[in-house]
Amino acid sequence: MIYIRSALFFLFLICFTILYALSCFVVNPFLSISARYNYVRGWSFGVIKALQWICGVHYKIIGMENMISMLNEPVILMSKHQSAWETIAYISLFPKQLCYVFKKELLMIPFFGWAMAMLRMIHIDRSQRDKASIAVAKQGKQRLSEGCWIIIYPEGTRAPVGQQIPYRKGGARLAVDTGANVIPIAHNAGTCWPKNSFLKYPGSITISIGPAMSTIDKNPSVVIREIESWIEQEMRQIDPASYT
Repeated sequence: MIYIRSALFFLFLICFTILYALSCFVVNPFLSISARYNYVRGWSFGVIKALQWICGVHYKIIGMENMISMLNEPVILMSKHQSAWETIAYISLFPKQLCYVFKKELLMIPFFGWAMAMLRMIHIDRSQRDKASIAVAKQGKQRLSEGCWIIIYPEGTRAPVGQQIPYRKGGARLAVDTGANVIPIAHNAGTCWPKNSFLKYPGSITISIGPAMSTIDKNPSVVIREIESWIEQEMRQIDPASYT
């Protein structure tokens, strides 16, 4: 049944994404940037709901009050990265307009990438790291000033379940440069939607949102150590079976 349900979800995802992207091309030219983002949230909501109904993948959120208390503050979210699930789900689950930092190659994905290009995200060329850092710093400051929250996956790539890979300092450097607060996020989405896996396994994903961390009078190395420490310790609380 896992194979059948995964196949049904895959078919739904392809068809739903194409139809939703086409509708974006029609309505987005008439919408403001914030309205475009809210429109795309409907796609995110539809995908995670379909995943619940078809594959039995549910979720729960711990610590949402840590975000609610910071709604009027500049914030950079730093999240564990295990799956495609969190990339999709955060758009509809979190209470603020998010600005993702992602590799520009994603813009070439038919329909999905084309729709993403209509939003104000930060897309970078990983082959030119110096230019990428400059782009993140410049655009990141601009997006924060516009009231968006920036979301960064400090590991830089999806980590297999139960594994810890080095955290990069780029997001911490941006937070220090802008004086933004950092909110760490841990989750175990990889247990239901593993990295690069066609199969989707039934279960419950836990998203744990940590308290905001100030970056004032700290250097990027200290900030990223604090973020890594909180996330990895929390991972062992919400998914102890994967870290034994």
